[in-house]
Amino acid sequence: MSGSNSLPPADASVRPPDEPLGLTVHSMPVPGSMADPQRTVRGRWKMIAVLLMCAAPVIASYFTYYVIRPEGRRAYGELIEPQRTMPAIDATALDGTPVPLTSLRHQWLLVAVTPGACDAVCERDLYLQRQLREGVGREKDRLDRVWIITDDAPVPGNLKPALAGATVLRIPMAELSGWIEPAPGHTLQSHLYVVDPMGNWMMRFPPDMDNAGAARAKRDLERLLRASASWDQAGRPQK
Repeated sequence: MSGSNSLPPADASVRPPDEPLGLTVHSMPVPGSMADPQRTVRGRWKMIAVLLMCAAPVIASYFTYYVIRPEGRRAYGELIEPQRTMPAIDATALDGTPVPLTSLRHQWLLVAVTPGACDAVCERDLYLQRQLREGVGREKDRLDRVWIITDDAPVPGNLKPALAGATVLRIPMAELSGWIEPAPGHTLQSHLYVVDPMGNWMMRFPPDMDNAGAARAKRDLERLLRASASWDQAGRPQK
Protein backbone atom coordinates (compact mmCIF):
# COMPACT_ATOMS: atom_id res chain seq x y z
CA MET A 1 0.00 0.00 0.00
CA SER A 2 1.30 3.38 -1.03
CA GLY A 3 2.07 5.86 1.74
CA SER A 4 2.16 3.11 4.36
CA ASN A 5 4.66 3.45 7.25
CA SER A 6 4.93 -0.32 7.71
CA LEU A 7 8.42 -1.74 7.74
CA PRO A 8 9.35 -4.55 5.50
CA PRO A 9 9.40 -7.91 7.18
CA ALA A 10 12.72 -8.71 8.80
CA ASP A 11 14.96 -11.20 7.11
CA ALA A 12 14.43 -14.49 8.92
CA SER A 13 17.99 -15.48 8.15
CA VAL A 14 19.38 -12.92 10.62
CA ARG A 15 16.93 -13.54 13.45
CA PRO A 16 18.50 -15.58 16.29
CA PRO A 17 17.01 -18.99 16.49
CA ASP A 18 14.84 -19.91 19.39
CA GLU A 19 16.97 -22.18 21.60
CA PRO A 20 16.33 -23.50 25.11
CA LEU A 21 18.31 -21.88 27.99
CA GLY A 22 21.33 -24.05 28.69
CA LEU A 23 21.15 -25.38 32.29
CA THR A 24 23.23 -28.17 33.69
CA VAL A 25 21.67 -29.97 36.62
CA HIS A 26 24.09 -31.56 39.13
CA SER A 27 23.10 -33.99 41.79
CA MET A 28 23.51 -32.92 45.42
CA PRO A 29 26.83 -34.02 46.99
CA VAL A 30 26.68 -37.05 49.20
CA PRO A 31 28.48 -36.53 52.55
CA GLY A 32 31.88 -38.19 52.42
CA SER A 33 31.69 -38.88 48.71
CA MET A 34 34.30 -36.22 47.88
CA ALA A 35 36.73 -37.05 50.69
CA ASP A 36 40.29 -37.66 49.57
CA PRO A 37 41.67 -40.67 51.47
CA GLN A 38 45.24 -39.44 51.14
CA ARG A 39 44.28 -35.99 52.38
CA THR A 40 42.53 -37.55 55.38
CA VAL A 41 45.60 -39.60 56.27
CA ARG A 42 47.86 -36.55 55.96
CA GLY A 43 45.53 -34.57 58.20
CA ARG A 44 45.62 -37.20 60.88
CA TRP A 45 49.41 -37.34 60.82
CA LYS A 46 49.57 -33.55 61.12
CA MET A 47 47.25 -33.67 64.12
CA ILE A 48 49.39 -36.37 65.76
CA ALA A 49 52.53 -34.30 65.09
CA VAL A 50 50.97 -31.24 66.77
CA LEU A 51 49.97 -33.31 69.81
CA LEU A 52 53.47 -34.76 70.07
CA MET A 53 55.01 -31.30 69.90
CA CYS A 54 52.78 -30.14 72.74
CA ALA A 55 53.59 -33.21 74.84
CA ALA A 56 57.31 -33.25 74.03
CA PRO A 57 58.49 -31.39 77.17
CA VAL A 58 56.62 -33.76 79.49
CA ILE A 59 57.78 -36.83 77.56
CA ALA A 60 61.37 -35.58 77.58
CA SER A 61 61.39 -34.93 81.31
CA TYR A 62 59.94 -38.34 82.11
CA PHE A 63 62.38 -40.02 79.73
CA THR A 64 65.28 -38.17 81.33
CA TYR A 65 64.08 -38.88 84.84
CA TYR A 66 63.00 -42.50 84.50
CA VAL A 67 65.24 -43.85 81.72
CA ILE A 68 68.42 -41.87 81.31
CA ARG A 69 68.52 -40.47 84.84
CA PRO A 70 70.28 -37.11 84.83
CA GLU A 71 74.01 -37.74 84.51
CA GLY A 72 73.16 -41.27 85.61
CA ARG A 73 76.62 -42.81 86.05
CA ARG A 74 78.12 -39.64 87.46
CA ALA A 75 75.47 -39.25 90.16
CA TYR A 76 76.80 -39.00 93.69
CA GLY A 77 73.65 -40.45 95.20
CA GLU A 78 72.70 -44.10 94.75
CA LEU A 79 69.60 -44.52 92.57
CA ILE A 80 67.08 -46.93 94.05
CA GLU A 81 65.76 -49.62 91.70
CA PRO A 82 62.94 -50.35 91.88
CA GLN A 83 61.66 -47.23 93.56
CA ARG A 84 59.63 -47.72 96.71
CA THR A 85 56.26 -46.03 97.16
CA MET A 86 55.53 -44.10 100.33
CA PRO A 87 53.41 -46.24 102.67
CA ALA A 88 49.93 -45.11 103.70
CA ILE A 89 50.72 -44.81 107.41
CA ASP A 90 50.16 -42.15 110.04
CA ALA A 91 53.13 -40.31 111.48
CA THR A 92 52.95 -38.13 114.58
CA ALA A 93 53.91 -34.46 114.78
CA LEU A 94 55.90 -33.19 117.77
CA ASP A 95 52.66 -31.96 119.37
CA GLY A 96 51.14 -35.43 119.08
CA THR A 97 48.90 -34.66 116.11
CA PRO A 98 48.55 -37.58 113.66
CA VAL A 99 49.81 -36.74 110.17
CA PRO A 100 49.23 -39.02 107.15
CA LEU A 101 52.63 -39.64 105.64
CA THR A 102 51.14 -39.42 102.15
CA SER A 103 50.26 -35.76 102.85
CA LEU A 104 53.95 -35.02 102.15
CA ARG A 105 53.55 -35.97 98.49
CA HIS A 106 53.66 -33.39 95.64
CA GLN A 107 57.00 -32.00 96.82
CA TRP A 108 60.56 -33.26 96.54
CA LEU A 109 61.67 -34.42 99.99
CA LEU A 110 65.16 -34.51 101.51
CA VAL A 111 64.80 -36.87 104.45
CA ALA A 112 66.93 -37.49 107.53
CA VAL A 113 66.10 -40.41 109.85
CA THR A 114 67.51 -40.46 113.41
CA PRO A 115 66.56 -40.97 117.05
CA GLY A 116 65.16 -37.94 118.82
CA ALA A 117 68.21 -37.36 121.04
CA CYS A 118 70.18 -36.34 117.91
CA ASP A 119 73.90 -36.81 118.51
CA ALA A 120 76.71 -34.92 116.76
CA VAL A 121 76.32 -36.95 113.54
CA CYS A 122 72.60 -36.20 113.50
CA GLU A 123 73.24 -32.48 114.01
CA ARG A 124 75.72 -32.49 111.15
CA ASP A 125 73.24 -34.18 108.80
CA LEU A 126 70.45 -31.78 109.74
CA TYR A 127 72.83 -28.89 109.05
CA LEU A 128 73.81 -30.35 105.66
CA GLN A 129 70.13 -30.98 104.89
CA ARG A 130 69.34 -27.31 105.45
CA GLN A 131 72.38 -26.16 103.45
CA LEU A 132 71.46 -28.43 100.53
CA ARG A 133 67.97 -26.99 100.33
CA GLU A 134 69.28 -23.44 100.44
CA GLY A 135 71.92 -24.35 97.87
CA VAL A 136 69.42 -25.06 95.08
CA GLY A 137 68.51 -21.37 95.07
CA ARG A 138 65.20 -20.35 93.57
CA GLU A 139 64.12 -24.01 93.26
CA LYS A 140 64.23 -24.52 97.04
CA ASP A 141 60.46 -24.09 97.32
CA ARG A 142 60.11 -27.40 95.46
CA LEU A 143 62.22 -29.23 98.08
CA ASP A 144 61.09 -29.87 101.65
CA ARG A 145 63.28 -30.86 104.60
CA VAL A 146 61.88 -33.79 106.55
CA TRP A 147 63.28 -35.15 109.80
CA ILE A 148 61.84 -38.52 110.78
CA ILE A 149 62.38 -39.41 114.45
CA THR A 150 62.27 -43.14 115.16
CA ASP A 151 61.62 -43.06 118.94
CA ASP A 152 59.87 -41.08 121.66
CA ALA A 153 62.93 -39.17 122.88
CA PRO A 154 62.42 -35.40 123.24
CA VAL A 155 64.07 -33.14 120.70
CA PRO A 156 66.95 -31.09 122.16
CA GLY A 157 65.87 -27.50 122.68
CA ASN A 158 68.95 -26.10 120.94
CA LEU A 159 67.84 -27.72 117.66
CA LYS A 160 64.39 -26.15 117.47
CA PRO A 161 65.46 -22.80 115.94
CA ALA A 162 67.29 -24.67 113.16
CA LEU A 163 64.18 -26.75 112.46
CA ALA A 164 62.09 -23.74 111.44
CA GLY A 165 60.53 -24.54 108.07
CA ALA A 166 61.27 -28.27 108.36
CA THR A 167 58.73 -31.06 108.78
CA VAL A 168 59.45 -33.13 111.90
CA LEU A 169 57.56 -36.40 112.34
CA ARG A 170 57.81 -39.46 114.54
CA ILE A 171 57.54 -42.84 112.82
CA PRO A 172 58.54 -46.13 114.48
CA MET A 173 61.54 -47.83 112.91
CA ALA A 174 59.51 -50.93 112.07
CA GLU A 175 57.11 -48.94 109.91
CA LEU A 176 59.97 -47.51 107.86
CA SER A 177 61.67 -50.82 107.10
CA GLY A 178 59.57 -51.55 104.02
CA TRP A 179 60.13 -48.11 102.54
CA ILE A 180 63.47 -46.43 103.33
CA GLU A 181 66.50 -48.60 104.02
CA PRO A 182 70.21 -47.95 104.62
CA ALA A 183 73.03 -49.40 102.55
CA PRO A 184 74.30 -52.80 103.74
CA GLY A 185 76.40 -52.46 106.87
CA HIS A 186 74.96 -49.05 107.79
CA THR A 187 72.06 -47.67 109.81
CA LEU A 188 69.18 -45.43 108.75
CA GLN A 189 70.95 -42.54 110.42
CA SER A 190 73.93 -42.91 108.06
CA HIS A 191 72.26 -41.33 105.01
CA LEU A 192 70.14 -38.54 103.64
CA TYR A 193 67.33 -39.83 101.40
CA VAL A 194 65.53 -38.28 98.41
CA VAL A 195 61.82 -38.87 97.77
CA ASP A 196 60.18 -37.64 94.56
CA PRO A 197 56.86 -35.70 94.38
CA MET A 198 54.93 -38.91 93.72
CA GLY A 199 56.08 -40.33 97.04
CA ASN A 200 58.71 -42.69 95.65
CA TRP A 201 61.98 -43.14 97.53
CA MET A 202 64.42 -42.94 94.63
CA MET A 203 67.89 -41.91 95.90
CA ARG A 204 70.16 -42.46 98.88
CA PHE A 205 73.23 -40.31 99.48
CA PRO A 206 76.41 -42.04 100.69
CA PRO A 207 76.98 -42.45 104.44
CA ASP A 208 78.89 -39.94 106.54
CA MET A 209 78.60 -37.17 103.94
CA ASP A 210 81.10 -34.34 104.41
CA ASN A 211 81.16 -30.87 102.85
CA ALA A 212 82.77 -32.14 99.62
CA GLY A 213 80.10 -34.83 99.36
CA ALA A 214 77.40 -32.25 100.03
CA ALA A 215 78.61 -30.22 97.03
CA ARG A 216 78.16 -33.29 94.82
CA ALA A 217 74.78 -34.05 96.41
CA LYS A 218 73.71 -30.50 95.57
CA ARG A 219 74.49 -31.13 91.88
CA ASP A 220 72.35 -34.29 91.97
CA LEU A 221 69.44 -32.34 93.45
CA GLU A 222 69.80 -29.59 90.86
CA ARG A 223 69.68 -32.15 88.03
CA LEU A 224 66.60 -33.82 89.47
CA LEU A 225 64.81 -30.52 89.90
CA ARG A 226 65.78 -29.40 86.40
CA ALA A 227 64.65 -32.67 84.80
CA SER A 228 61.26 -32.50 86.51
CA ALA A 229 60.63 -28.77 85.98
CA SER A 230 57.98 -29.30 83.27
CA TRP A 231 55.68 -31.41 85.44
CA ASP A 232 56.47 -30.45 89.02
CA GLN A 233 55.57 -27.11 90.60
CA ALA A 234 56.30 -25.68 94.03
CA GLY A 235 53.69 -26.28 96.70
CA ARG A 236 51.05 -28.89 97.27
CA PRO A 237 47.55 -28.85 95.74
CA GLN A 238 44.98 -27.06 97.86
CA LYS A 239 42.32 -29.34 99.27
